[in-house]
Amino acid sequence: MNTPRWVIPAFLVTFLCCFFLHMPPTADQLVSTFSIVAVDTQSGDVGVAVQSKFPNVRPVVPWAEAEVGAIATQSFANVSFGPRGLTLMRNGANAEETLRILIGSDSARDSRQVGIVDRQGKAASWTGTDCFDWAGGRTGVAAGGKGTVIVGKGFAAQGNILVGEATVNALAMTFERTDGSLADRLVAALVAGGKAGGDRRGEQSAALLVKRRGAGYDASTDDYIDISIYDHAAPLKELERLYALHKLFFFRSEEKNLIPVDKAVCLELQAIMQNKAYKGVAFYSGPLHGEYDEATKKALEDFMGWENYDVRIRHDDLIDTEVLEDIRTNYRTWLRQRKP
Repeated sequence: MNTPRWVIPAFLVTFLCCFFLHMPPTADQLVSTFSIVAVDTQSGDVGVAVQSKFPNVRPVVPWAEAEVGAIATQSFANVSFGPRGLTLMRNGANAEETLRILIGSDSARDSRQVGIVDRQGKAASWTGTDCFDWAGGRTGVAAGGKGTVIVGKGFAAQGNILVGEATVNALAMTFERTDGSLADRLVAALVAGGKAGGDRRGEQSAALLVKRRGAGYDASTDDYIDISIYDHAAPLKELERLYALHKLFFFRSEEKNLIPVDKAVCLELQAIMQNKAYKGVAFYSGPLHGEYDEATKKALEDFMGWENYDVRIRHDDLIDTEVLEDIRTNYRTWLRQRKP
């Protein structure tokens, strides 16, 4: 007897198909967009980046679950593809199997566009024959237009109502050529797709969703990045701005960015924290002596908490250079604005 390819038993596949896949879609709205779903098999990150001429794309298109996979459901979106697809992958189906089950049970499959990646890095994309031109997709090793399931590795990029194929090509090539974290690569790919043409009706909303096990604010969730631009004249630029903010306030310090609080840095921080006019609170009331003593450490912890650098607060003699530079920039800006 041959060993089944899936971890999930055959009877459970049938059950899932009947119970989940024959339910009617909860939403059938045109979500013309371009997106990329991807996984980093080294870090375990899974995520989706998406931009659309459609308001509030975040609750419709991107779906992801840590150590499971990621899904983008668009065009006349069947939103239920998100949770149902993740359920299938959680129970052992790979990206292609999941995609074929989802569209195989959907009578409106020709109006759908879907991209899926699983935790092993297998990817699949579908563009229905009724999707508005230009419409198509690419994976790590394949490209395809309407009416074809394409499969590959690492990522799936797709779009509809695009200026042209160049948008999807830019998504794929930029993702493959960009260094950095999965999120860095997703943002770079999405921005490149916009510059290559994007949605031919223009821009309106965007989202970035990345999941990583235990990477949430207090390590109790997998919500590593969840950024949504509901309605904006330039959502891709806004996504870049918000992603930079998110990294500063939600990412933990990297070893390479830690430096000792020497006398010069300490004096600078003591002067800022002693200035009651700056924040309406004098966090430090001691002398300006440049000694990083317990009073100064406690003042800096309180100041960093006040300024929302929560996850970068330290209890040793080091400070994160990214935080230090942000403190300096904000203080200089405040001083300039006070001048008559």
